[in-house]
This record gives sequence, C-alpha cells and structure tokens, in this order.
Amino acid sequence: MSNPAVNEHENDPQKGSLVYVTRETEASYWQPKPANGYVSVAVSPNLFRMNRNFSVGTQMMPPGGRVREHAHATNEEVLHFISGTGTALVDGKEYKLEPGVTLFLGEHNSHTFTNTGEVDLHWVWFMNPSGLEDFFRDVGRPRRPGEPAPEPFERPANIEQIEASGVFAYTKN
Repeated sequence: MSNPAVNEHENDPQKGSLVYVTRETEASYWQPKPANGYVSVAVSPNLFRMNRNFSVGTQMMPPGGRVREHAHATNEEVLHFISGTGTALVDGKEYKLEPGVTLFLGEHNSHTFTNTGEVDLHWVWFMNPSGLEDFFRDVGRPRRPGEPAPEPFERPANIEQIEASGVFAYTKN
C-alpha cells in the first residue's frame, strides 16, 4: 500500500485520507491485445488507506482497439468518455461513445467497447467494489508517463486464471 502520492491527513486520526495524485504518482499499465493502449489507476485500496473499497482510473484505447466482451458478477462500473469516438455493445444493444457520454453498468451487464474513430478513445472508470485495477496490473506492463507505446503484445498465458480470480463473471474473445 505504499504510494508516493501525498496523503495530507495520514497523521490525523480524526480525518479520512486526502490524497493528491498526479500522473507521476498514479499506477499505470500498458494493455495487451486487443485493447492495446494503457490504463492508469488513481484511486485504489492498493495505493492508500480508504474506508470504502472502490477504484478510479482512466483508460486510453487507440483506433481499432477493443475491450473484450465481459460482465462483472458483483461489481458496478461507471464509464465517462472524455475524447474520441467508438461503440459500446451492452447486452446486445449498441450505444455511441463520444465525449460526455456516461455508462452505468450494474452487475451482469455484458459489455464490450471498440474504438471506431481515428483518434484515441479516452475515458474515466469507477469500479465498486474495487478489483479491476488488479486485473489491469496482472495482464499489463508497467508504464511511465510520456514513454512511447510498446509494440502490441499478447495477453499472458495464464489469462484464464487471472480473469477467474478477479472481478469477471465471464469474458469472451
């Protein structure tokens, strides 16, 4: 649980955490095919003490990238799209993704996203309870802000084990 982010109230037992996170202090991971791009994790019980178990971060997916179809058995997820365009397929229904769109996905909602645009698709994600950040860490590679993207890489050989131990009800290719 060590994080170089500044916790302003860590020595005051009367106050909860106040943590200041920057691009340099968040956790960030390059993501494998077919999504590619990267994920950054700003808030997580893995990073600092918190009273409620949730996580927040951002994801960037380049043109042509795709988040594989999946659902969460016990998690609720919020996605707010910042830039780029794409499509979401949620329980068989297609939705347009563009700046300003927010999706709330309750338990067992099957969903997949594709960047159909010509620029990166970028969004903020919120997961309650947390756990998605563990998946991103376990399948990804550490990333530092400003470094060039690696060549697209395959998912780990033990992907089924990683997915089974985390926040997924199921995944599809």
